[in-house]
Amino acid sequence: MMHSPLAVIHPEAKIGNNVTIDPFVVIEKDVVIGDNCRIFPHAVILDGTFIGNNCQVFSGAVVGGIPQDLKFAGEKTCVEIGDHTTIRECATINRGTAAKGKTVVGSHCLIMAYSHVAHDCVVKDRVIIGNAAQIAGEVEIDDYAIVSGGTLIHQFTRISKHVMIQGGSRVGKDIPPYTLIGREPIVYCGINIVGLRRRGFTNDQVYLIQDIYRTLYTRGLNNTDAIQCIETEYEPSVERNLILDFIKTSKRGIVRGSIDE
Repeated sequence: MMHSPLAVIHPEAKIGNNVTIDPFVVIEKDVVIGDNCRIFPHAVILDGTFIGNNCQVFSGAVVGGIPQDLKFAGEKTCVEIGDHTTIRECATINRGTAAKGKTVVGSHCLIMAYSHVAHDCVVKDRVIIGNAAQIAGEVEIDDYAIVSGGTLIHQFTRISKHVMIQGGSRVGKDIPPYTLIGREPIVYCGINIVGLRRRGFTNDQVYLIQDIYRTLYTRGLNNTDAIQCIETEYEPSVERNLILDFIKTSKRGIVRGSIDE
């Protein structure tokens, strides 16, 4: 273990094997850090933080800060960070409130500089959150989503798998899976073909996803009628079922289609 004598580490914090802790780091009592992590100078890791293996927390980042929520009454809550996740400079991740009890960031995520993940968010695996993106409370972001820099996401919003959101977007509606989202105000701009290709989706899978979204967005149907058409016209599949389940369970409503279509 390589712990700088200039770091402030509570003696009861649980630090794994082969962890490098640089000067001027602060680590509080109720903290667990897994093996092979690197904590860079001036990072602050507060009570209730649990960090997995092979993670990096860069300078100025604050993990486990109390929620920016006036309903928070000091209850014991936490932040859970998965394995192989990187938290860059001055990013902030707040712990949960009584609503859910914890904020979760999964494995193999990249939380870029100056971004914020608020209380009770669930960020799943292999998510990228761009520089200065601001994620409000109780947002859910599913696997492989990319939230580009400067994006603002309203509380309780859901972002599904394999989504790509244009930088600077203001997101107040749920974003269904496999989609490319952009413009101002945001609209559906197609499917995230580049991301899907990189992750091994076949031509048949890509064509199916495109066709389902044509039914949803370009046939002049309301969501209820579009759901019925998708259920009757397409055989059950992982892709079809994920899209249908997401739309059916959306409470905020999904992003609208482009007016150009």
